[in-house]
Amino acid sequence: MSPYAASLLEQEARSLQTRLARVRPFALIEPMVPAAALLPSAQSALEHYLVTGRRELQALVAAFQHWLAGARENATAAEAQRRFTFLRLKFNATLTQFDLFNDVITQRSEHENGVWLSGLDAVAADALALPGSYYRMPPVVCYLDRGPGAAIRRARTRLPGGGENPVAVVRVPRERMIGSGIASSLIHEVGHQGAALLDLVNSLRPELQAMQQSDAAQRDTWQWWERWISEIVADFWSVARVGVVSTLGLIGVVSLPRVFVFRLSPDDPHPIPWIRVMLSCAMGQALYPHPQWERLANVWHDYYPSATLAPETVDLLGRLRRGMPAFVQLLVRHKPAALRGKTLPEVLDVAARQPALLASLYRRWENAPAQMYRAPPSLVFAVLGQARADGLVGPEDENVLLAKLLTHWALRSTLDTSFLCASLDAPAQALPRAPLTFH
Repeated sequence: MSPYAASLLEQEARSLQTRLARVRPFALIEPMVPAAALLPSAQSALEHYLVTGRRELQALVAAFQHWLAGARENATAAEAQRRFTFLRLKFNATLTQFDLFNDVITQRSEHENGVWLSGLDAVAADALALPGSYYRMPPVVCYLDRGPGAAIRRARTRLPGGGENPVAVVRVPRERMIGSGIASSLIHEVGHQGAALLDLVNSLRPELQAMQQSDAAQRDTWQWWERWISEIVADFWSVARVGVVSTLGLIGVVSLPRVFVFRLSPDDPHPIPWIRVMLSCAMGQALYPHPQWERLANVWHDYYPSATLAPETVDLLGRLRRGMPAFVQLLVRHKPAALRGKTLPEVLDVAARQPALLASLYRRWENAPAQMYRAPPSLVFAVLGQARADGLVGPEDENVLLAKLLTHWALRSTLDTSFLCASLDAPAQALPRAPLTFH
């Protein structure tokens, strides 16, 4: 290898080091009000990932420089270039992950949006929490993006650039801010994380496969349920957590041109949108028996009548609808090993989210609003969603109220953390704590 070729690559390696030196801790570069900040668990997880990633990249660059210094006479320029090319690919892939988290945190400096995102973090954490220590909860952070749908990059999964994702990152549609329907998208994505922590999909597949063998007449419908099970479980989690607002929000997302609502794609993990809404209603009826579910299903059918479709499509939709009760009962009664003999409805406490109870809570909170601010965030969304379905609150009032609630949850989580830190610093002192409310 010529000295000139080695010199060029050596300078390129030093350039990588220079760019890496510009990667600063998030805590030093992101301006935001305290209420918009990440919770310490999320902040520390991201900072640890950043520090670890920087050290690994520094070690890779140093190893290349060491090899280059000792291989100038024996290695070819092509070999040196090949090694550097792979180093740069690894380097850029890792920096891309840093940029993702940087974009997530940067939004926290946006006026109002930053604080509301912190409030959504609290909603997501509440929706993921299960009493009983069934799993170790990862931090959850939310950010806004364009498009009608939400998405999640689950915690403890491998990132494209290598390494394990330290937090669950939920992308929330900007167009859904702010209304109770945002709970449908947010908690559906939280359901994906919860399902992964409980290994629900792998737990359900053997039962679905057994049904394909024992119910030969409906084998193909059970095959479809198995193909769609990952998205269905997330929808189930959402309905179980927030009730009817989950279905109302889903309708808002999949209300598309007719061709898309009835499109069947064997490669798509999502059910046919038309079936997905009907299934959401069926899950709601099983968890919370009430006439509203049939009413919603009828409205959805009126929006998108199926009678004019091709005969084979009408036949498939009909068989899927007729098979829904048996499939939903399988979901309701399923006892995954991770839940130690309990069902998902039991640990998600659906008994506390029956429509009559939600309506009663709404009436009580109208007279005593402070109680609403002390309730779990996911329960608040369930109550407001039920009130919206009952026609008791309009989108304008709902928007104003949710803005206050998200601000309150963000501020409460911030002050709770500050209170805890102060308690650890001064254990002998009694620190008073006053409730916070925003009317």
